Amino acid sequence: MTLDLPAELAATRLLAVIRGTDTAAAIAAGTALLNEGVSVVEVALTTPGALTAIEALRQAAPEGCLVGAGTVLTTADVADVVAAGAQFVVTPAVVDSIGEAARRGLPVAAGALTPTEAYTAVRLGAGVVKLFPAAVGGPVYLKAIRDPFPDLPLVAVGGVGLAEVPAYLAAGAIAVGVGGPLVGDAASGGDLDALRARARQYRAVTDGVGAVPGTNGVRS
Repeated sequence: MTLDLPAELAATRLLAVIRGTDTAAAIAAGTALLNEGVSVVEVALTTPGALTAIEALRQAAPEGCLVGAGTVLTTADVADVVAAGAQFVVTPAVVDSIGEAARRGLPVAAGALTPTEAYTAVRLGAGVVKLFPAAVGGPVYLKAIRDPFPDLPLVAVGGVGLAEVPAYLAAGAIAVGVGGPLVGDAASGGDLDALRARARQYRAVTDGVGAVPGTNGVRS
């Protein structure tokens, strides 16, 4: 069965972005997030040993959790992450990997900033548009993008702190994608207990907002 990435994100409202400098630390950070109920996690390919981390997290993930690959730029990247077991891919821009991933049946959250980029990403096969970097325009800009594309699944990524989450979701984002403000330095060997505490804080906010109407809303 094909993964419905927009529905999954609309149910959980949170995508964790792991970008670090150490393979083992990235795996530990991802495991901590998954165990705290953050059920959709991506590992950026800029992380050393990212493919190893993706494979390890797929094996460790509780049932119902999703592990994907981020910063997927090329067709070769797509082949690599498929082999590692990634369940979805995320890009930072409108790039060649979108069409290749779609051809392989792998869900894509494609990075875009402008209306033209967002429309192009969907035409190439993206099921979700990652508004990036979201902090450039904030929730007001996200709403402006969404107004002419009311059915476009938008995820706000880039500079989304805990305090900003409700505003992005109220503006129409189906979810927020959070790297540094959530993961901190844990994927580079930092404090895992602090990561777990931040994960609980983010989940408290997103759980409080609830799922997008029309999704199953089921979370671990």
